[in-house]
This record gives sequence, C-alpha cells and structure tokens, in this order.
Amino acid sequence: MEIKGAVAVVVGGGGGFGSATARRLHAAGAKVVVADLDEAKGTTVAEELGAVYAKTDVTDETSIQNALDRAAELGPVRIAVVAHGGPGGPRTLDKQSKAAPQESFTRVLDIFLAATYNVDRLAAATIARSEPLEHGERGVLINTASIAAYDGTIGQTAYGAAKGGIVSMTLPLARDLAPLGIRVVTIAPGTFLTPAFKDADPEQLDAHWGAAVPFPKRMGRADEYAQLAQQIAENVYLNGETIRLDGALRFTPKGAI
Repeated sequence: MEIKGAVAVVVGGGGGFGSATARRLHAAGAKVVVADLDEAKGTTVAEELGAVYAKTDVTDETSIQNALDRAAELGPVRIAVVAHGGPGGPRTLDKQSKAAPQESFTRVLDIFLAATYNVDRLAAATIARSEPLEHGERGVLINTASIAAYDGTIGQTAYGAAKGGIVSMTLPLARDLAPLGIRVVTIAPGTFLTPAFKDADPEQLDAHWGAAVPFPKRMGRADEYAQLAQQIAENVYLNGETIRLDGALRFTPKGAI
C-alpha cells in the first residue's frame, strides 16, 4: 500500500505504541487521526503532527464511529491501528486464597478483546467504502496482542486470555474481510519501554527486563513497533498473521527473568 495520501486512524494514539505509530505514518505521508481517551496526551500528539484528535472510548460504539467519521472527512480511510492500553487484572487467588472478582476478568476482556473487535468491525465498514487500490486492496487493520497470549506470567490470566483472543481472531477476521480487500495483521510485542513505566530509569529497566531477551539484550522501543506497523501497511502480502516482536523472549512463570 502507498501510505502517502491515505488516512490512518490510530486508536490509543496518545500512548507509547500509538504515538510512535502516528508519528511514523504521518512522516510517511498519511493523514492521521489520533484517537485516544486521554485528551491531554492525544491532543499533544495531534498538535505536534498537525493531525486531528478525536476523543475515543474504545468500549463505546458511538465514540469509535465518531473518530472514524472524522477520519473519512479527510479522505479514503486505509489504515486502522488498535494500540490502546488498559488494566491487566489481579491474580486468580490472593494471598488469603480469596477469588478475584469476576468483573475484574470481564473488564480486561472488554477493554482489550471486545474493544479491539469493536474498532475492527467499525473500521472495516469505513475502509470498505474506499475505492480499491492495486491488487484490489482497500486497507488494513493492525491489532495489538502480546506475547502473554502465548506464555502469560503469574497474574496475567485475564490479560493473557484477552490478548490470546486477539491472536485467535486474526485469521478468521482476515478471511471475513478478504473479499473486500481488507487485510488483518496482529503485532504481539514483548517487553517494551513505553510511558507505562512512567519516570523509571531506562537504563535500569533495560538491565532488568532486557537480561532475559536473547538479542538484542534490552527492552523494545515504541518506534520498533511503529516501524513494523508501517511495514505491515506497505506489504500487501502480509495478512492473517500474528507477528511476535520480542527479541526471541519467552516469558517464564514469574515474568521475563
């Protein structure tokens, strides 16, 4: 796909993965809509790029549709990236063997799995209205899972289930949308240095989390996620696949180390 001139909606565009992706797609010539619930972060990224900010709650259909409608005003929508964050949920039993609240599990699934599908289905309907490009392609959905989908650690039961669901729906969703020329690809990141770590020292984080990464022995960087997202958009033969982006890391029961 030729990114220049295309319209891209980046959900979670004010966060680590999302903001890096918004910047990279903008640099490649896309018209970007930064969709994020955090108005301060989303507006900051949008103003930096001269892009459009749309306050977006991924659990609310009307909110998502509003962001997509604003994107469609800019031109043919070709790219939708789902990269929002959220809670991870507690351990199944606490130290007193008390069961975790059921709503803590369903909330994680709602925010990650159900919300990803919510964005995908509405974005696909918007992209389907765009004229086909070379090879009959209309656009691409890029979702975000995690390597926790494959080897989740202690305390990641809900998160692993949600991210595993995103992995599992990638192929059938790609098959659903193939007649319309809409591709679906998922990125499964490992441990990445993002704003989620707040003000922690990057060198200390790299030393701690990077020790378990075979190579390179450091945490991933958000721009490496964004680079892959751009490559997915550009390569029309990438479809129906989940790509691990983790430096060959495999989680142990207690985490990366």
